[in-house]
Amino acid sequence: MSNHKILTIDNLSLQEFDSEAELIPLLTPEDEEEMNNEELPVSLPILPLRNTVLFPGVVIPISAGRDKSIKLINDANAGGKIIGVVSQINEEDEDPSKDDIHKVGTVARILRVLKMPDGNVTVILQGKKRFEIDEVVLEEPYMTATIKEVAEERPDENDTEFTAILDSVKELAIQIIKESPNIPSEATFAIKNIESQSFLINFVSSNMNLSVKEKQGLLSINGLKERALETLRYMNVELQKLELKNDIQSKVRFDLDQQQREYFLHQQMKTIQEELGGVSQEEEMDEMGQKAKTKKWDEKTQKHFEKELSKMRRMNPQSPDFGIQRNYLELFLELPWGEYSKDKFDLKHAQKVLDKDHFGLDEVKKRMIEHLAVLKLRNDMKSPIICLTGPPGVGKTSIGRSVAEALGREYVRISLGGLRDEAEIRGHRKTYIGAMPGRIIQSLKKAGTSNPVFILDEIDKLSNGNSGDPSSALLEVLDPEQNSAFYDNFLEMGYDLSKVMFIATSNNMAAIQPALRDRMEVIKMSGYTIEEKVEIAKRHLFPKQLEAHGLTAKDLTIGKKQLEKIIEGYTRESGVRNLETKIAQVIRNAAKSVAMEEEYNKKVTDEDIVAILGVPRLERDKYENNDVAGVVTGLAWTSVGGDILFIESLISEGKGSLTITGNLGTVMKESATIALEYIKANAKKLGISTELFQKYNIHLHVPEGATPKDGPSAGIAMLTSLVSLLTQKKVKKSLAMTGEITLRGKVLPVGGIKEKILAAKRAGIKEIILCHENKSDIDEIKAEYLEGLSFHYVKEMSEVLAIALTDQKVKNAKELK
Repeated sequence: MSNHKILTIDNLSLQEFDSEAELIPLLTPEDEEEMNNEELPVSLPILPLRNTVLFPGVVIPISAGRDKSIKLINDANAGGKIIGVVSQINEEDEDPSKDDIHKVGTVARILRVLKMPDGNVTVILQGKKRFEIDEVVLEEPYMTATIKEVAEERPDENDTEFTAILDSVKELAIQIIKESPNIPSEATFAIKNIESQSFLINFVSSNMNLSVKEKQGLLSINGLKERALETLRYMNVELQKLELKNDIQSKVRFDLDQQQREYFLHQQMKTIQEELGGVSQEEEMDEMGQKAKTKKWDEKTQKHFEKELSKMRRMNPQSPDFGIQRNYLELFLELPWGEYSKDKFDLKHAQKVLDKDHFGLDEVKKRMIEHLAVLKLRNDMKSPIICLTGPPGVGKTSIGRSVAEALGREYVRISLGGLRDEAEIRGHRKTYIGAMPGRIIQSLKKAGTSNPVFILDEIDKLSNGNSGDPSSALLEVLDPEQNSAFYDNFLEMGYDLSKVMFIATSNNMAAIQPALRDRMEVIKMSGYTIEEKVEIAKRHLFPKQLEAHGLTAKDLTIGKKQLEKIIEGYTRESGVRNLETKIAQVIRNAAKSVAMEEEYNKKVTDEDIVAILGVPRLERDKYENNDVAGVVTGLAWTSVGGDILFIESLISEGKGSLTITGNLGTVMKESATIALEYIKANAKKLGISTELFQKYNIHLHVPEGATPKDGPSAGIAMLTSLVSLLTQKKVKKSLAMTGEITLRGKVLPVGGIKEKILAAKRAGIKEIILCHENKSDIDEIKAEYLEGLSFHYVKEMSEVLAIALTDQKVKNAKELK
């Protein structure tokens, strides 16, 4: 009897002892009668069980690890070996009191006690009689209580109904054994050989797959017939489950293909993950459901989420749709539905923030402060859709971050340059593998609020492709009347964008779709003057680059004169991007000297600039004299700002043809033709012989030839060039002009005036001829930009020629006859 082992067959337990396989015999009616005749002691030590119930006659092994339980078992084993066994109400209780245990338990005899290497004790118990706790008399060193016997109510021997119930219990037990592939057929023999009616019910009840609460309920039933009926009901349920399970398995052909293999591996991984403390998929979905209760959703959105979560619970975790559905629900939970950051309504602070990071840009700052003021007075105002347009490097994108700081909002930015797929804006439908939301919804998820400052960078660089038109998709985003329910294909729900402050940036408004352009409030940002660039470099660029290179103002300084030299000699731009690059180059040279402990000038000199940046590569585009007939300075607008444009013309003997070169577009070619025809029609007034147009060829050229050029702005400059050529008269020094002409000699207004004026000033121009209708554009330009410039406003070409041409002939003037 020294060796033992416990053989567990599914839910039926056979206890086998020692090497000779001595079986504990099944309880006979005689054994049962003898056990029932035994008198119970007045009090017993009480052993609480965590997760099992002991029935009379049944033998079970118990593992004990609590100190009180171990002491109780050791003391009882050394004494009378009789103890009271009761089940805990809550199995988590480590030290249950009298209120934490059930009142009805079973008197048990200790058959064997085994000490485990880890200090725990395994005890083999056999149930004897049911009892009820009368009073707990001791809590230490373990619980001891007075008890009273619970008599079992037995039916009459001639009760045929009870006999039929017992037969049914045996038959169902045998059927359950047959339906369960893990229970050996030998268990059927054990069931058939049980003679005791009470033990049959207790044995089956003990080994059924029931909860502790359900087993305790069976133990507490006094009437044997009633307990048999309840046991039979539980057995019927168990048999139905087994039959249904076997029926399903018989209909499904077991073919271990790749998908099933992945499924089994996944299940193993899931089990391992749970053992390591990971979160199972069921727990993950439960967490999603709990998190959804904290979201500020309307009823429609809440119902939609619950429907999609229910759909996910029914999905196969191995299918691609499961991953998409999980991403979908995670997006739903992470989006800031109805969550808004609180706006700062301190207008003075907002103005200070905007001025701190950007010099100039008064129109943009003014508009932002106006919006904040209105928002302060009326909190439900829809956010404006602003488009900042201007040349590169003037601060269009960076001002968005300052606006966000001034308003106290989050800042997000997406670049639209080269975007050609509508799904990038609206998202992909969930039916596609790898589906994801559009960049608008993704950015809001990143921002964490529904009212960020949202920069749509380079909106004029949107492209059309085979996957739709993204600019058309933006129509809904940028329409204040529609964007309160923006529909993303992946989200499948309307999302409110009405509180988002969208700020778009562009270099060329003409490249934006008209319908999209119409939805935005356009604010034009012109290039900077040299003076503004110097201020920006002193206040922002130079300190920023010093910090970026690990230096301080004590290590290196730079003067206004040196900054002007860098601006004029090494950069040609409307913004300050290249200027920052050159400043960084100068500072890197100083950083190298500091690191190598070399001597260097702590104040940058002109010689330092030449040594570091090389010989100045750029010079002002202007003629130093006016001794060449047919050369006129025009003004042009480009996507990077304004520029000056030279118009050259040459005359040679021929048959009166007009040649136009310089990579010119259709509009410029037409302007040249109109200019020549006007001169022919008014030759007598202009003092030009009409015979010249038959005897000489005219060549009109606009350098540089490699750069494409088009637009009406050079009309009056071309006409002036041709008149200067045909009369051999000088053109006034330091003069530039811009304007469109008609066949009747009218001068029409053109655009881009501010950029052109700044370009003229950079090039050293002193006087500018404009259409009289462009005077309003000049009035809007700051006075400091106009210092050193004088303007002539004209209506007719005759006025232009009177101002531009002098009475002097050029040197070596040709005699044209």
